[in-house]
Amino acid sequence: MNPSVAAISLTIAFALQTHAQPAQPRNVLATVPSCTKVVFPGRSWKQEKRLEKDGWSETRLLAAQQYASSLHDQSMMTIDCGRLINAWGDTSRKITIFSVRKSLISALFGIYASEGKIDLNETLEQAGIDDAPSPLTKEERQARVIDLLRARSGIYHAASFETDFQRKIRPIRGSHVPGSFWFYNNWDFNVLGTLFEKKIGLKIGEAFYQRIAKPIGMQDFRPEDVYYVGDTSVSEHPAYMFKMTTRDMARFGLLYLNQGRWKKRQVVPQQWVDKSSHASEMVRFGKMPVGGYENLWWVEYGGVHLGEATVSGMFSAQGAGGHYIVDVPSRGLVIVNQYENEPGAHDSRGVLLAAQDTHAIFDEQADHLMKMILDSQNSSDSTAN
Repeated sequence: MNPSVAAISLTIAFALQTHAQPAQPRNVLATVPSCTKVVFPGRSWKQEKRLEKDGWSETRLLAAQQYASSLHDQSMMTIDCGRLINAWGDTSRKITIFSVRKSLISALFGIYASEGKIDLNETLEQAGIDDAPSPLTKEERQARVIDLLRARSGIYHAASFETDFQRKIRPIRGSHVPGSFWFYNNWDFNVLGTLFEKKIGLKIGEAFYQRIAKPIGMQDFRPEDVYYVGDTSVSEHPAYMFKMTTRDMARFGLLYLNQGRWKKRQVVPQQWVDKSSHASEMVRFGKMPVGGYENLWWVEYGGVHLGEATVSGMFSAQGAGGHYIVDVPSRGLVIVNQYENEPGAHDSRGVLLAAQDTHAIFDEQADHLMKMILDSQNSSDSTAN
């Protein structure tokens, strides 16, 4: 059993081949009508009081909470069309969210690309991006920004922040041309941070705060909650890490559930959200289909996403150990989870150790917890688990 990927982000990197044909759907839960109206939280989230009237089983939610406690979960929130249905743990505690960070920076790329400040089809050569001490080859420099966002750069340069396992399974440099092969590659993700700051002239934390956190009323996030780790003797491009609270993650999930719109303001372009939440091909771990991956988001494809909890059309941001933002548009749901694996030190060693926490939530456990939450909607207490 492997740690949750959640864990794909750092402890396991997949060298996968894309496949155009969808897998047969499996474990796809029935869907219910989505929101007719989204309610937005004010300065803080307010707990919904009449859950049974709104179609939620309190007994099933309690069972889910008890199961989460057995996994040593830190906190969790369930949002139904913007209404806070259930929350447990300390939702106000800032924790490093590992690879959830990638979906956050994706939103920034969507915003600035729509304003013409980032050209998604620009090559690294045109953008003036290289690496040191080992430079990129001429072919590698032909990778486009969009290839990095889709984890298909074809650049297998050592990353300044990765595990020993990632180093061992990384393809040989030059083995795939840019845009042709999917590989969950920390080099791609790190370089996106460098490229963003070079083009925009702002630190990632400041840009996220101004363009996303403030407009949607995040209660806790500040620019200094983004920090950097890496080894410049391997690569000049560091990894950018976000610290965030569960309640702020829930706002970001609701923003994407509402197609990038917060109240009357289009914060993230609708077209970008739509593209990021719909996959066009299956990616595979060896021969095993793992769903879709678009613009730094994991996306349900062919009935594959979160095992037994899979719902058609769902998509998610996932971070090592058990950090999730799960959007289920057909049900109007946002489910956010955090696991307690805050690094003891905000350096490469500290973050890698935390990412590989042996007590982390496993895939099957996370999938089962999500299914318990989904089964709490439109269910009678008399049939609770």
